[in-house]
Amino acid sequence: MTDDRKTDVDFGFRRVGEAEKQSLVNEVFSKVAERYDQMNDLMSGGLHRLWKDDFVAMLNPPRRKTAFSVLDVAGGTGDIAFRIARRGGHGTHVTVADISPEMVAEGRKRAEREGLLARCDFTVGNAEALAFPDRSFDAYTIAFGIRNVTHIDRALGEAYRVLKPGGRFMCLEFSQVDVPLLDSVYDAYSFTVIPAVGKVVTGDGHPYRYLVESIRTFPKQEKFRDMISAAGFANATYRNLTGGVVAIHSGWRI
Repeated sequence: MTDDRKTDVDFGFRRVGEAEKQSLVNEVFSKVAERYDQMNDLMSGGLHRLWKDDFVAMLNPPRRKTAFSVLDVAGGTGDIAFRIARRGGHGTHVTVADISPEMVAEGRKRAEREGLLARCDFTVGNAEALAFPDRSFDAYTIAFGIRNVTHIDRALGEAYRVLKPGGRFMCLEFSQVDVPLLDSVYDAYSFTVIPAVGKVVTGDGHPYRYLVESIRTFPKQEKFRDMISAAGFANATYRNLTGGVVAIHSGWRI
């Protein structure tokens, strides 16, 4: 008897059919979209802001009027896009693509409030099948999103495809803690405090349980670096932040 679900993939600690995962991820983010940024502050004690500042500083968008196009995938509420737009010159433009319509709607509302709609545009899009021509962007960024895709290798292949030669791939993602004792403290905090806070703030702790589990099943730093290289990127590197709680990965299309 054959299994119509075909290949099983990770959804947190569960295994689900690959055709199911994306709808389950979409459901998670539809539930948390309105409070997503507030929850990031509470879960990380505000550290996510420093991590994102570091990430954008490492990208270093040009401050001149030179045209510089960035695709920010899974950029939802615009946190990364707004930082890039503000740091770059007037020639910097950011296109946000996120598979969650609810997250995109939140990002567009924020951009309007903050006067950044002329510098940032928002679209619903799948990281594994981007609706952009080959060699369209100078940089591709994705922050806390690639662990939620069904096929990481396909998302990396799409990143490579849409980048111009000389374009840069950058990813900010939760990773493997490499400091003794911090790892056990971090585990205890993640599996008890984060879902509990999520339930208080959003009324439902289950999405945050999944988000914590998805961090634990994401490839470790070295393995993900190797996946970036396998997708064709040159000079794949990573840099740990906060003892490896998160890592910034970088590669170049040549």
